[in-house]
Amino acid sequence: MILMLKKSLLSITLAALAFSAVAQVDGTDDIKKKMTVETKDTVAWVYGGVAALGINQAFLHNWAAGGEVLSMTINGNFSGFLNRIYHRHIWANNLDMTYGLLYTYSNKFVPRKIDDRFDFTSKYGYQLDNKGKLFFSGLLNFRTQFSKGFDYTIPDWQKNPTSERFSPAYLTLAFGLEYREGIKYSLFLSPLAARFTFADRMYTSRAPEGAFGIDYNKTTRFELGAYFSGRYMTEISKKLLFRTRLDLYSNYLAKDKKDSLGVVVKKDSPGNIDILWDNFFSYKFSRFMSVTVGLTMIYDNDLPYQDTYVDANTGLVVKKDEPGTGLGWWQIKQLLSIGLEYRF
Repeated sequence: MILMLKKSLLSITLAALAFSAVAQVDGTDDIKKKMTVETKDTVAWVYGGVAALGINQAFLHNWAAGGEVLSMTINGNFSGFLNRIYHRHIWANNLDMTYGLLYTYSNKFVPRKIDDRFDFTSKYGYQLDNKGKLFFSGLLNFRTQFSKGFDYTIPDWQKNPTSERFSPAYLTLAFGLEYREGIKYSLFLSPLAARFTFADRMYTSRAPEGAFGIDYNKTTRFELGAYFSGRYMTEISKKLLFRTRLDLYSNYLAKDKKDSLGVVVKKDSPGNIDILWDNFFSYKFSRFMSVTVGLTMIYDNDLPYQDTYVDANTGLVVKKDEPGTGLGWWQIKQLLSIGLEYRF
């Protein structure tokens, strides 16, 4: 199953690169802005996006205030869309990729990951109204990461990875209605959406409760529920770009998990809605230079926050020393970067 996912991801990535290389807008700029099917003869490719690269470096010698002697951070971000309008049909594709590494002298320049994301969405819709805004659509979303992840607050973190490529990986398949207002925003609602979670058995066999919502020693999980995905993108000015996305998922099959004695070990229900809220700001202060700010918040009842860990040397339970412990189960990622940016 993991090998199959790797081949699928490679195919998707190569296809996206190929489309980006050959895609041309066959219609007018008005079509690109509206992204609607206002006439039965409309045929066009529409594409756009942002690619950014940020590098931060610092060096200190005999510095009275103290600090890291030598450090460097590299982070990249790509967010693009490629859409095909063909008469009353729309095929819309979005690809978001981010990756960032931190290098420090005190850590012997062993890279530490600060960002990692691969998120691909493909929707195919058929126009239901004459205004070209309401569509019956099918959606595929695939979300995972590129490399292993660690909790660097834990001693011997190298020996205890928390995740890796395709572990976990999430695949969502849904059918529903979509309201689209050009490339500016879209609202997709599905009353019937299947979601699959994949992970390596190495992670699900560590604890009796399994991992990532997958049962102990299993590699997959199936969910069936309702799904909402809303996207909004706008150029507030010629220099300032804002993009946001909100995904909600309710699992109809969710129920309390009990142990062999019938004791509830994890409470769950369809009311425990999974949330993904993604925000991105970009301010371009020169032709190729910009300041970008990203904020992503995730809530998943299957991914509880552990504020303690077991010390491998003493066997004692130790409380983690990190900021943000009061945020509980929320997963928060915030990044600020200054660097190169290209919009297309």
